[in-house]
Amino acid sequence: MTNAASTLLQQVLDLPEHDRAEIAARLLESLDEVDQEGIDDAWAREIERRCAALDSGEAVTSDWETFRARVERNVFGR
Repeated sequence: MTNAASTLLQQVLDLPEHDRAEIAARLLESLDEVDQEGIDDAWAREIERRCAALDSGEAVTSDWETFRARVERNVFGR
């Protein structure tokens, strides 16, 4: 971290909690914008793939109760 960034960080840490939270949220939002288009494209391809698998009967599905019981058994040992 540069000296300027360290100084800025210290100034931000001295702010009230609400202001720090707002700054943190905006910084995180700025990181999300970096490659959002690539992420959106990847999700669109994945959605298409999953829909095609459902349409063709290739996808294995289960109802909520069956899935929940399997998770409880495998993860929680119930």
